[in-house]
Amino acid sequence: MIVVQKGVAHPWMCDVIGHMTTRHYVAMFDDAAYHLLYTVFGWAGASDPDGKIGWSDARHIIEYKAEVLAGDVLVVRSGLIKVGTRSITIFYEMANLDKNEIAATLECVCVLIDLQARKSIELSEQLRELASQHLIENTEKA
Repeated sequence: MIVVQKGVAHPWMCDVIGHMTTRHYVAMFDDAAYHLLYTVFGWAGASDPDGKIGWSDARHIIEYKAEVLAGDVLVVRSGLIKVGTRSITIFYEMANLDKNEIAATLECVCVLIDLQARKSIELSEQLRELASQHLIENTEKA
């Protein structure tokens, strides 16, 4: 897996019971997605100046494994667990560095879409080839 995000759980990211709230887990995973898509495909939000193609999350499965408190230092690692015809399935692992534990995982189905038609499109052979170089074994399902 590759490092795709580093962050800190700031006090303003925590909820009324003192741990990082769901909205900030999702934000960290979302930021990590841009780094992953850039690493795998060279894609960034501005990569397609014509605005014709993009990536859209279609499914998220998040598992919260350990509490994250204000001040915790986090790293998100990621890799692909499946390359489909129109989508990729990405596995993210958020680790708490100070506590040396996994804080959360996310399995995400991300679909390639035609931004004009607002419909999924097939991954080209070139994209499938690039994606396959980042396949990992999904240890969560074992």
